[in-house]
Amino acid sequence: MKFSIRLNNDLTIGEYIQIARKAETLGFDQFWISNDLFYRSAIAILSAISIRTSRIQLGTCILNPYTMNPAEIAMAAGTLAELSDGRFNLGLSSGASTFLEWVGLKHDHPVAYLKECVGATRSLLNNESATGSDFLKWTEHSSLKFKVDHQVPIYIGGVGPNMQALAGEVADGLLPLLLPPESYNKAHENVIRGMKRRSSENESFDLVGSIWVSASSDLTAARDVLAQKIAYYGQAMNPELLSDLGLTIDDFKPITQALIVERDEKKAMAMVTDAMLKVGIVGGSAEIIARLEPLVADGMNHLSFGPPLGPDMAEALDILGEVLDHFANS
Repeated sequence: MKFSIRLNNDLTIGEYIQIARKAETLGFDQFWISNDLFYRSAIAILSAISIRTSRIQLGTCILNPYTMNPAEIAMAAGTLAELSDGRFNLGLSSGASTFLEWVGLKHDHPVAYLKECVGATRSLLNNESATGSDFLKWTEHSSLKFKVDHQVPIYIGGVGPNMQALAGEVADGLLPLLLPPESYNKAHENVIRGMKRRSSENESFDLVGSIWVSASSDLTAARDVLAQKIAYYGQAMNPELLSDLGLTIDDFKPITQALIVERDEKKAMAMVTDAMLKVGIVGGSAEIIARLEPLVADGMNHLSFGPPLGPDMAEALDILGEVLDHFANS
């Protein structure tokens, strides 16, 4: 069984190094950093972490080929694989249309475009020339000018059924970000559908059980921290999965108005309902274990704990270490 930690790119470099080193000590297998627009660069963060850790794998969740050319993504991935001595995992996806609009980019043909970009990026990381087709108008000069000596697994960050199926078809793993824990079974079905289109069905695949968690003995403080993240990211969640919670994207519009337009974070957080909080898990190790045990029984074999993690990061990591020990030894 695998265990990983995921963080947004909104902390300082020093904080990331400290958290990553503790996660490595606690026995976590992977450490993922998001690359959300206008925050710190995940590439720079992971570079700093790679030279201060020795075992834990590192990954991006996610880079997208709309704001970053796939050639540059391959350059960064190959370099990070070298710097980390083969501990780098590349997380890719098409990004959220809401955020791409901030920089004037259209979210055109996300699944088809990402499929082509994954193929081109994989070719480059395999030390081969890459060509485009419908979207990438590359020439015969499209190859890395340095050798990549380590295999770089490619994960797709997908929340919609078609994107999850694409991961099953062309990727090494799926990072289903921004999903309620119970959505794991639907994600698994979509991955299986995509894997039927693979050239080889015997390849290993890592379906990450991506969970938002706010771990703390102080349930009120934990709730507030999760509410803050939901207020920010609710607008980007998958409508189909929100419907399973009895929610729609329209439910988040007043929250987005308060947070982004009015810049009133407290008002936005106060609008987050108990139904919205079901996107993640709030509590100590007992509450987290109880919510996850049915999913582990159903086959979830990679537990990935993501932001907010908790009001006190040191306490949150200790709690998640207890969760890790429970499932690793059960």
